[in-house]
Amino acid sequence: MRLEGFVLAGGASSRMGEDKWRLPLGGRTLLERSVSALRHVTDRVAVVGDIDPGEVGGLAVVRDESPSGSAGPAGRAAIVGLYTALKRSRSEWVAVLACDLPFVSGELFETLALLAGDEFEAVVPRQADGRMQPLCALYARGASLRAAEDLMRAGEWSLGGFARRLKTQVVDFEDVRDLPGSEFFFLNVNTPDDYAAAHRIAEA
Repeated sequence: MRLEGFVLAGGASSRMGEDKWRLPLGGRTLLERSVSALRHVTDRVAVVGDIDPGEVGGLAVVRDESPSGSAGPAGRAAIVGLYTALKRSRSEWVAVLACDLPFVSGELFETLALLAGDEFEAVVPRQADGRMQPLCALYARGASLRAAEDLMRAGEWSLGGFARRLKTQVVDFEDVRDLPGSEFFFLNVNTPDDYAAAHRIAEA
């Protein structure tokens, strides 16, 4: 399976007050942690965001973009980063990971990749609380790119229903619970309090 990985590092970081991808945690930045997880399933990893390539250790950087005919909160909505990754990829499948999910592991992505196949257009994990996590997932490029374009041109900037537009293999939390660190996979670091909690976890 041809697979390319993208770390989604854009967004305003308004609640954090600084760029989240730069934040150190456990001896690595949040960006470095995401790159490490994705490299368990692909050697080709790029960063989506308004970032100077010189700041990210030689990784390829692609800038957020929106499809023509769409108008909305470009550069702030998560779907913009996902759309950009899908558009810029040249692989059959695309693995995406938001940099503010610092405890996602390479083992989780290995599990997701094993389930990707011709009968599906997406492989998306479900959190313990029952919500799907579309920013830690694998997408078949063609169908997913069309779905993202349709949503954005219709003025729908939420990812809530994105996976339901695709033939999605949902991976229940029970199926990954036995992986090391699974209880923290989907801890989202959005605020200083979240960041402090992540430090406590990393130190433990």
